[in-house]
Amino acid sequence: MPAVEWLIVGLGNPGPEYTQTRHNIGWMVVERLAERFGKQLQPGAGPWYEALLQIGGTPVLVAVPTTYMNRSGEAVRALQRRYKVAPERIVIVLDELNFPLGRIHLKEGGSDGGHNGMASVIEHLGTDRVLRLRCGIGRDFPPGRMSEYVLSPFRAEELPERDRMIAHAVMALEYLVRNGSARAMSAINSGALFAEAAQSATPPAQSSP
Repeated sequence: MPAVEWLIVGLGNPGPEYTQTRHNIGWMVVERLAERFGKQLQPGAGPWYEALLQIGGTPVLVAVPTTYMNRSGEAVRALQRRYKVAPERIVIVLDELNFPLGRIHLKEGGSDGGHNGMASVIEHLGTDRVLRLRCGIGRDFPPGRMSEYVLSPFRAEELPERDRMIAHAVMALEYLVRNGSARAMSAINSGALFAEAAQSATPPAQSSP
């Protein structure tokens, strides 16, 4: 069994009908993180897909449960037992209705925030001492239509912002593994990490002849 220092789990629902939905943003982020390190998710030894990454020399297992969202905790608990990862080294990537599309936030511990997948994780682990990277999907729906909204795909005009958020989330997870949770929460939640990345990606201004 390979040694694993971090376990990063993206929440979502299995099946092609859910692949591009708002509720599956955690799954999208983890897939993109695996791709960044040249890996693809493969069937695991339980109800999940997984890939083992090396991030700055640190072994990181990334996974997505193939249980439905409300039973996510079953897979997370099995993964934790299999790879013997401490709860404080588990990161759950999930959608967040209370944030506008594009905003991400790293949180350590606390309640499930009304998210059924997170509630299942806390229940099965028996602790809330897990990190969660919350990815904003907005709440542009009328009363009583929340389920329909989270299970709907992003609109065409939202895709550029969705893709930017996924890129930022991948950057955030890599920074977290390399620098630890305290530094990561400060850099991610303030937006400093992304501002610095945007600045370094901007070509220098051309001087006048």
